[in-house]
Amino acid sequence: MASLISDHASIDPRAEIDDDVEIGPFCVVGPLARIGRGTKLENNVTVTGRVTLGEYNHVFPGVVIGAPPQDLSYRGGDTQVVIGDHNTFRECVTINRASEKEDGVTCIGDNNFLMATAHVAHDCRLGNHIVIANATLLGGHTQVHDHAAISGAVGVHHFTTIGRFSFIGGLARVIHDVPPYMLVEGHPARPRCINIVGLKRNNLSSESIHSLSEAFRLIYRNKVGLDRAREILRGNDQLVPAVNELLNFIQSQQEGRHGRGRERRRAA
Repeated sequence: MASLISDHASIDPRAEIDDDVEIGPFCVVGPLARIGRGTKLENNVTVTGRVTLGEYNHVFPGVVIGAPPQDLSYRGGDTQVVIGDHNTFRECVTINRASEKEDGVTCIGDNNFLMATAHVAHDCRLGNHIVIANATLLGGHTQVHDHAAISGAVGVHHFTTIGRFSFIGGLARVIHDVPPYMLVEGHPARPRCINIVGLKRNNLSSESIHSLSEAFRLIYRNKVGLDRAREILRGNDQLVPAVNELLNFIQSQQEGRHGRGRERRRAA
């Protein structure tokens, strides 16, 4: 099926547009864009810079993908945005291309849902099956792992890592890494309990959920320390893969700076 492109859209002839792409009125697509099969751009979408947009994405009005990084050190390098398949970007989402400080790529995986006015800054890397609610702001170099959920109006500090299956409550100020499987909220956001609703929805075993609950109690309630917690959990046969993942994440976080494991990269 041929692409359906409005007469009122501005598409650079050098852009690569696959079959079955729909581009609505007043969209602007630059010369370095590549748009995959089945993707739909509603009206007033801007795709600028080196952008690869995969298949069957749905991009709502006012979205801007690929604008230069909001980083004063940026000197116009050939950086890019790479987006996978089956993502939804609601109204006025902004996704900036990378700076020149890491690998030059702002990356978003598959099956993600970003609600209106969310912002993904330069050098962010998002995995798959992530939900980000309205007006949430991801600072530069943030990493969000698979199946994380972020509520509305959350501010995430740059170089923060958000672990798998975590949940961040609304209006949170996230200045530290968010461990996997945890529910965090507050100013600053702190782990409050495990994300039990999300874990059950994603069919985590009852054994893993119980073991994660015990790990949370030891680390965040009893504050026995990471090594002692690992020892106790091993003795209780509770070092299941999810618990090992949690403990390794926290260890990396503690080895970083300011509660963020990836701050070591910036320090280097």
